This record gives sequence, C-alpha cells and structure tokens, in this order.
Amino acid sequence: MSTPTTTRPGAESAPGYRPGRTLPLRVEALRQWKRRRTLVMGGILIALPFVLMIAFAIGGEDGDRNGRITLMDTATASGANFAATCLFVSAGFLLVIPVALFCGDTVASEASWSSLRYLLAAPVPRSRLLASKLTVALGYSAAAMVLLPLVALAVGTVAYGWGPLQLPTGGSVPAGDALFRIAVAVAFVFASQLVTAGLAFWLSTRTDAPLGAVGGAVGLTIVGNVLDAVTALGDWREYLPAHWQFAWIDALQPQLEWGGMVKGTAISLTYAVVLFALAFRGFARKDIVS
Repeated sequence: MSTPTTTRPGAESAPGYRPGRTLPLRVEALRQWKRRRTLVMGGILIALPFVLMIAFAIGGEDGDRNGRITLMDTATASGANFAATCLFVSAGFLLVIPVALFCGDTVASEASWSSLRYLLAAPVPRSRLLASKLTVALGYSAAAMVLLPLVALAVGTVAYGWGPLQLPTGGSVPAGDALFRIAVAVAFVFASQLVTAGLAFWLSTRTDAPLGAVGGAVGLTIVGNVLDAVTALGDWREYLPAHWQFAWIDALQPQLEWGGMVKGTAISLTYAVVLFALAFRGFARKDIVS
C-alpha cells in the first residue's frame, strides 16, 4: 500500500506560470493612467499655480500684517517663493485628495466593477495584486506631490523671475540652495501623507464603494486636524500625524532644521506601516464575491 504524497498548493500549475510575473507594474500603471480621475486630478494640480498667479495679479501686494511678514507676502518675490507658496496653500488639504483618491479607489473600484474576482482568477496572487496596486498608487501620489511645485516653479519663474528664496523671517537663500530646500519640503509632505495613503488603502480593501474609501480617508484626516487643534490634549497631540504636517516650513528657515520633519516622518511612517499590514492581512482572508 503506497503512502499518499502531499503537494504544495499551486505546485501543479500551468506550464510557464510565474506568480511574480502576473499583473506587471507597467500594466497596472497604464490602467490607472487611463482613468479619468487621474487626468482630472492632474489638470487641477496644473491649474492651481495659474489660478494663484491671476489672484496675485488682481489682488496686488498685500503688504505685511501688523509688522509680521508671512510666506504669502513673499509669493511674488521669485519663482522659488511662488513654488513655496503654492505648496503652503495646498499641503493642508488639496494634496490630501490625490493621495486618498489614488490609494482609496484602486482596489474598491475593481470590486465595484465586479472585476476583482476575475483578476484573482487569472490567477493573480492576492499579495501580488495588492503590492502592484499599492506601488502604483504611491507612485501616482508622489507624482502629484512633485507636479504642483514643478509647475508652480515654472510659472513663477516666468511671471516673477528667477532669484533667491526670500525668507519670511528675513534674509534669503540662493536659488540653487532654494531648489534643494523645496525638494526637502516636497519629500516631507509626501511622507506626512503616508498616513492618509494607509487609511485609504486599508478602507479600499474593506469596501466595494470607492467613494466610501476615499471619503473615509479624507474624513479621518480632517478629524486628525481637528484633534490637533484641541490644546487640552497637550503632549498627546505630538502622536498625531496632523501635528507635524507643516514641519516642512523648517526647511525655509535661515538654517535648515530637521528635528520636526524627522519626528513627523517617523510618526507618519509608523501609522502607515500598521495600516498597510492590516490591509494585506485582511485582504488575504477576505471572501471575494465581486
């Protein structure tokens, strides 16, 4: 009597099948690029610098506020100042939207179209599916973060000239060094939005309603901002990612300060890793019916 042998799941698969080669990143990136929401969001980010330039042209110079100069007051000093101002007015809310949209819509939209189960039946391993979608979503989110200041720098340079970054605290930073400072600021803004990305992605694996995942992530981000405004929480606010969202302003000081940005990145990354892990763990056990 022969002893039955056990085989690993998937050992007997179709010739040439390689789980790691399913759903290549270029295919997923192209699929997401063709989505209307990608083009609309890109158009909004490109249009914002032009809208602000027109607003400054119509409104003229504001001057100082009770002797205190703000970043808005130096917006027309140079292209670098205009780029920094565009980043300032958009970092608190506008740049949250593309991150929540790209990360929250990616899995939930497949479920709402009833195409998710067909992707898994291709067969695409669940972890591979999530990894591809998350990588592409974070890539598009990063592109959105870079697109706005790049367009603003080009528009500002044409409108206000190329020159040093005038600091609200006084003094200036040479144009070459200003580009590095703005790049640091953009990198931190992206890092601070990883919490929103984690929330949106986790919610996207829990629902087949894309708007629910996107809206839920944006809503929870707003709740975090509200809690950060509650001074009664004291030092507990330092554990909120929203508490550090404008720490990139330290890059626009006479001496670049890293402390706040390092703390903010650590807090954001910690929350994001936990949320991404929950997304992968929950999706691996989920009964896919759509």
